Amino acid sequence: MEQRVSIVTLGVADLKRSREFYEGLGWRRSMAKAEGVVFFQAGGMALALYPRHELAKDAHIAADGQGFSGMALAYNARSREEVDSVLAEAAAAGAKILKPAQEAFWGGYSGYFSDLDGFSWEVAWNPSFPIAQDGSLHIPD
Repeated sequence: MEQRVSIVTLGVADLKRSREFYEGLGWRRSMAKAEGVVFFQAGGMALALYPRHELAKDAHIAADGQGFSGMALAYNARSREEVDSVLAEAAAAGAKILKPAQEAFWGGYSGYFSDLDGFSWEVAWNPSFPIAQDGSLHIPD
């Protein structure tokens, strides 16, 4: 298996509502004619939204999970100011701010929001993780 992630799929309660939330963050939908699923190109990978019950059915697991899922998505910003700006955009789109941006123990600056289905997003600026012009992130050795 190659060391890469192609698509992160979020199982959402209301596909239209979730699509509108991410569009409210300024994301542009890919494959707009696709029905029953929403795709957003995100650099070299994609974020997909799919009805939670359908995703659980497809994976042969129960759809009734709740609470902390044990994972968070992350948006790495190019600056501290961008962290504040992204958190403000998320709140304006209807997100819940879980943790306002603050100095991080690892030397950066970060905060968290949750989307309309409770998926946690960390918004962080890390001085050791420069963001390339194309938005890609390369973890140093």
